[in-house]
Amino acid sequence: MMSKGSFAALSAVFVALATTAIWAGDAAAAGTLDRLRQDKTLRIAYRPDAPPFSFQTGSAEPQGFIVEICRAVAKSLTQQLQLPSLNIVYVPVTAEDRFDAIRDQKADLLCEATTATLSRREVVDFSLPTFVDGASLLIRTDGPQSLQAMAGRKIGVLDGTTTQEALNNSLKDENIAAEVVPAKTHEEGLSLLDAGTISAYFADRAILQSLIKQSKDPTKLLLADNDLTVEPYALALPHGDEDFRLAIDRALSHLYREGQITAIFSQSFQQGTTPSGILKTLYLISGLPD
Repeated sequence: MMSKGSFAALSAVFVALATTAIWAGDAAAAGTLDRLRQDKTLRIAYRPDAPPFSFQTGSAEPQGFIVEICRAVAKSLTQQLQLPSLNIVYVPVTAEDRFDAIRDQKADLLCEATTATLSRREVVDFSLPTFVDGASLLIRTDGPQSLQAMAGRKIGVLDGTTTQEALNNSLKDENIAAEVVPAKTHEEGLSLLDAGTISAYFADRAILQSLIKQSKDPTKLLLADNDLTVEPYALALPHGDEDFRLAIDRALSHLYREGQITAIFSQSFQQGTTPSGILKTLYLISGLPD
């Protein structure tokens, strides 16, 4: 038979365990918005090497179309949470570890050229769409001008991306025996193309247009006419945090409905560039009413 002292001690242990479990449950349930209210800091993950959507020059703050969208989202969150201010901490990521940063709670929002896919939704959640693009080829003026003409040639692509998968699928579907050369960064891919090591570089058109301007000799490069994929971009955020996702979607909806997205577009893209018809439609239908 258990003594009164032993029973009291065991009861104390159960109480401690129950209290710990309740605290742990509350901590797990406490989402991103609760943390924002406490520390008033939004952690934005960005790519230093994905212009014009997300990039960094020297020690300056990150720039780019998606980064600017996230800054506008941060301003909206400040108002939604009725905070006096909201600090932004920028977390650099790569194409390889960007989703890990969100999953491992190192960042709250992934603000770069991220294509939303069903398989990626197993790891992270996505906001309303932020952009739509299509992948194509950046080619040399003295080389083959189409994907079909790339047989026996080398094509570069950013490693570990949906565009790499799309390129492999396109080559397989068209029965084209070209060698795919993975690049760690877009800048590396451009260098390979400038040097003639590869005959083409495969990426989203907006990124390719930006790369042309960075080339050693832009007159020797040409953007192919055809789009081989459709890439819907969105902000990645923690999986299962419905309240945070709703706050992000509310911010984006207001951004689209009130026309602020037009100013951000003009600020981020080359002068004279205008949103495509499909992009205008995207913002029109994504500006959800309250």
